[in-house]
Formats: sequence, C-alpha cells, structure tokens
Amino acid sequence: MTKTVPDVVARRLPRYYRYLGELVGQGVSRISSRSLSEKMKVTASQIRQDLNCFGGFGQQGYGYNVYELYSAIGEILGLNNRYRMIVVGAGNVGRAVANYTGFRLRGFVIEAIFDISPELIGGSINGIPILDSAELGAYCREHSPHIAAMAVPRGAAEELARTLEENGIKGIWNFSHVDLDCSVPVETVHMSDSLMTLSYRMANPNK
Repeated sequence: MTKTVPDVVARRLPRYYRYLGELVGQGVSRISSRSLSEKMKVTASQIRQDLNCFGGFGQQGYGYNVYELYSAIGEILGLNNRYRMIVVGAGNVGRAVANYTGFRLRGFVIEAIFDISPELIGGSINGIPILDSAELGAYCREHSPHIAAMAVPRGAAEELARTLEENGIKGIWNFSHVDLDCSVPVETVHMSDSLMTLSYRMANPNK
C-alpha cells in the first residue's frame, strides 16, 4: 500500500470486520456492496471507495467473497499478530479492561497491570498480576509489551506515557482524559465525547 489512507476510512475498518464476522458466522458466502451498505448504514459507493484504498476486493456482478474480505481486513488491521498488553491503572476503567475476555480472542493478551496503591499491589484481576508502577520501566525493558492501556488520572498520564515510550512500548490506548503528544501511536478514548454525541442526537433527532 503506497497511498495514505484517510483516518476516517481506517476508523471504519473495525466496523467492516465486525459485520463481516457476523456474516461468516451465519454462513453467508458472498454479499454485494449494496447489501453490506444496508447492514452498515453506509452507502454502497462509500464502501467501494473505502475498500479501494486497499486495492479493492469485489467483482462486478458478483460482489464480495465474505470470508476472503473478512480475512483481508483482519490482516490490514494487524489482527494476525499476537499483541502483549499491559494495563496502567487498576481503578474502575483498568479493571473493566482487564476483565474483558474478548480481547484475547482478537490476539490482545493482557499480561500485567500496574498501580501505585499498596492495597492492590500483589493482588490480581482476572488472574492478571498487579505490579508496582515503580517497576513499569524495568518491566517494559524485560518483557517488551506492545501496547499499554493507560487508565490513570490525567495528572499522571504524561509522565507515565514518557516512561512507556522511553522503555519500548509500541502503542498506547489512552483512557486518561488528556490528549497525549507521543512519538508512538496513541488511540485516545474520550467516553464523555461519545456520551455528548448521543446527547446531541437525542436533542436533534431530525438532523
């Protein structure tokens, strides 16, 4: 792939993957862009444009081979890899991340959790050990995790992000209510933004 893929297209890929996975589970072997558009509430033209960013997959008059497209999008998303993860912060959000079993099915394996609370250090969540945040840098150097899910107060986030960067982390999944400026990829989850978007749609049902 030589051309730059727009971020908005990349953000639609997980939706394609999810819907196609459901079709695979239902035994559907092929689907047209129009039928897929009806399921996803995206125009058929948009689907074709999105997929053409990656070379295109359908055939005129045939549509898409569901399993082949599902597998190709999974490969584009990097889901053929196995990612070692850590969670930084064992509060409510960190616990929710650690307890979600679906990540492992996608190849994201959480191996350790870090926190500063003496009451939590030495315990575990969902069988995953809780370690002292003071050991974070040394752990990253020794075990080379790929992804860190950061669920810490915003005041601590930037320093911890630097520690993660300096010690080899490849990507940060950020729940810390602050936009981080990092040299590694960062995906920030602003849950309040999503809730406010829902509020807007409820307040403006005809727009």
